[in-house]
Amino acid sequence: MNLPGRPNGEYRSAQRDGSPASAAPAADVAGRIAGTVRPDILGLAAYPVAHAEGCIKLDAMECPYELPEAVRDDIARAVRDTALNRYPSADLSGLQAAVKTAFGIPDAADVLFGNGSDELIHIMVQACCNPGDVVLSPWPSFVYFDMAARFDHARFVGVPLTPDLTLDLPAMLAAIREHQPKVVFLATPNNPTGGLWSPEDVDAIVRAAPGLVVLDEAYQPFAGHTWMPGVLDAPNVVVMRTVSKIGLAGLRFGYLAGHPAWIAELNKVRPPYNLNVLTQATLLAVLRHKPVLDEQAARMRADREPLAAALAQLPGVRVFPSAANFILVRFSGKLDGNAVHLALKTRKILIRNFSNAHPLLADCLRISVGAPAENAALLSALQEILSA
Repeated sequence: MNLPGRPNGEYRSAQRDGSPASAAPAADVAGRIAGTVRPDILGLAAYPVAHAEGCIKLDAMECPYELPEAVRDDIARAVRDTALNRYPSADLSGLQAAVKTAFGIPDAADVLFGNGSDELIHIMVQACCNPGDVVLSPWPSFVYFDMAARFDHARFVGVPLTPDLTLDLPAMLAAIREHQPKVVFLATPNNPTGGLWSPEDVDAIVRAAPGLVVLDEAYQPFAGHTWMPGVLDAPNVVVMRTVSKIGLAGLRFGYLAGHPAWIAELNKVRPPYNLNVLTQATLLAVLRHKPVLDEQAARMRADREPLAAALAQLPGVRVFPSAANFILVRFSGKLDGNAVHLALKTRKILIRNFSNAHPLLADCLRISVGAPAENAALLSALQEILSA
């Protein structure tokens, strides 16, 4: 095949003798990319995921406990009986009923499922925002609020938290008045800070917002508070959650609950067949064992405060209050956050470094609550690092 501008088939799909195809010159590829990909995308870095083989993994807010054998056996039977040669069924009523029962969603609310909460964030921005419309959130918060807005041609406005990493309500209300956002994201508890915004502050934001307010409860199982029972009380609120933090991160399943009229509009943007049959079968099997997930979350809640107290005893360490399954820590002694992060990494202990992510997070590291042995190993390594 001769391609335009390339005589004699310089770009070939394969050599006639069966040898590998010749590659296009790197300069030509780079030129085509530069002329095609959006400039703002060219300037971004991909979402980082660390290689974790052989490491103590405390960087992604996962549940450290594997499911019991009886649950895994139930999953295996469900997966074995799942047909892979057909697209997923359009009838999700069985899964919807199971999810609503398991997670306390009001009967009158409707639900929308996504490939993780990331997809649900995209769906809401795409459904609500014309190019240039504003998506607003306290900041720093979940980085994907910003990323999804950018990807979907909206304009993201982050309202800085206070120096103590608490919600600045006057600043939020002023930003809402100024920017009239189509979508407001409130992560409660907030990631990466761990803070839980007060009900009074959330109510004030909901009343002031002209568009949709998304209450992101990804860490609700560790918080002791939820907005789900009152999701229908306001005309502009939906509640978003994920199962990733309670032991099912590998499923990539998120759900959104709200007034049926909101869900009907958002569902128009949902990609067809976005929830694969293996995820559906696995989730239905696991939800028959919901007490197992609850018990695992309770263990992590119980381990959070002792871990926070032990971290606070280390020299030059400030621990921020957390209602999630992670703890944000600032290092201000002889070693800064970057140095501590690197020292832990060399010991094969992975935590998340936010030192350079935002000025309010200078020298901050986010530590997931692990199993007791993992927490002990982390504390031992930090004692060694900080006393060296």
